[in-house]
Amino acid sequence: MIINSKFPRYSQYDPLVPVWCVTPQTSGCIHRFFDTSPFSPSMKYMALLRLPQEERLPVPGEVAEIVLVNLVTGEEKVIADTRGWETQLGANINWGPDDTIYYNDVDTDTWEPFCVKLNPVTGEKKRLDGTIYRISPDGSNIISSCLKRMRRTQDGYGVVVPDEYVPRNFGFRDDDGLYITDTQSGKRRLLVSIRDVFERATPTIDKTKYEQGECYGFHCKYNPQGDKLIFSMRAYQTEENQPFNMMSQRALKFWVLTMNSDGSDIRVAVGPEHWAKGGHHINWFPDGRRLSMNLALDGDRKLSLAQVNYDGTNLSKIIDKIPGSGHPTVHPNKRLVLTDTYQSEPISFGDGTVPLRLVDLPTASEKAIVRINIANPAAGTSNNALRVDPHPAWAPNNTHIAFNGYVDGTRRVFVADLSAFV
Repeated sequence: MIINSKFPRYSQYDPLVPVWCVTPQTSGCIHRFFDTSPFSPSMKYMALLRLPQEERLPVPGEVAEIVLVNLVTGEEKVIADTRGWETQLGANINWGPDDTIYYNDVDTDTWEPFCVKLNPVTGEKKRLDGTIYRISPDGSNIISSCLKRMRRTQDGYGVVVPDEYVPRNFGFRDDDGLYITDTQSGKRRLLVSIRDVFERATPTIDKTKYEQGECYGFHCKYNPQGDKLIFSMRAYQTEENQPFNMMSQRALKFWVLTMNSDGSDIRVAVGPEHWAKGGHHINWFPDGRRLSMNLALDGDRKLSLAQVNYDGTNLSKIIDKIPGSGHPTVHPNKRLVLTDTYQSEPISFGDGTVPLRLVDLPTASEKAIVRINIANPAAGTSNNALRVDPHPAWAPNNTHIAFNGYVDGTRRVFVADLSAFV
């Protein structure tokens, strides 16, 4: 990968690998998530979101910017704006396989969110039906749950529209769930409804426990092969007239489901009985048949790096004596696990800085390859959704990573070269 010398090196706390700040002149920038590369397939560009402010949650119609960073020339420019963003995953910017960008926006006349397909070089745009959470590896389809509804269960994800435009899902809805959009036609359809999940999932879900509550879709992602999907759901019961951010009340039940890319063969990979022990951040193994996550398998709230087959079998630890944290991904070489750490987790340094951890499975050892500050003062006084998570994500070459930090009083994006270890 070519990284222009205009980008300053990051040297705080003596990182074990070369690190560059790729947003030195631009405040408030983040990349999307730990399971999505912000690097273009050509490795020439990075697509990032610039927040208009960092002190509070966005309000409906507030405009953020899509920023294109040219790693070769060192230049950056604003290529679009968007009203379809939140503080954790931004506008869900995804790269298509041909260096095309997909992201969310909102029509403020109707308060309906939609996906934009953008050629970052020519500026040519196309509006697609529905929204984007993840694009398929071949770029043919986009999947998403309802981004308007996400705020019902947790702030910081989806898009922000006025409260009265956010539907509620009483019972088992057959008109909401996991949606799919064809990128060529731009047409969207419901792939699997929430009712479909409760009626077709294996093992069977006891519907009597949830029929009086509300259930919503959340994360979704393709496996690397593009033939299977993860779809996560959350449920709760409340008497509130307008419930939002129910995660803060610790009232949610969680499911991680898998299915074939056509919506068939719905399986419960991880159910509420396991999530209740403590856990977070599911992702696909490179083999596309197993899932990784943090989970308190021993029932003591202490997280382990865990794995499970797509059908829920063989739930076990990836490694025994090294704790889990943050947002883990398993490298294609099957030897390394990359993850970060929340400020609240025991592995953090306690001063607002956290390590990026590289776990070597054969040797049962780990290295803190980078130490980065993530403490946004507003997160402690306003809302935890304002936190800054590093979200370390691999580049297409599987030797470089991107991650977020809060450095010099603002959100910034960094690139690190891990080729010495992989």
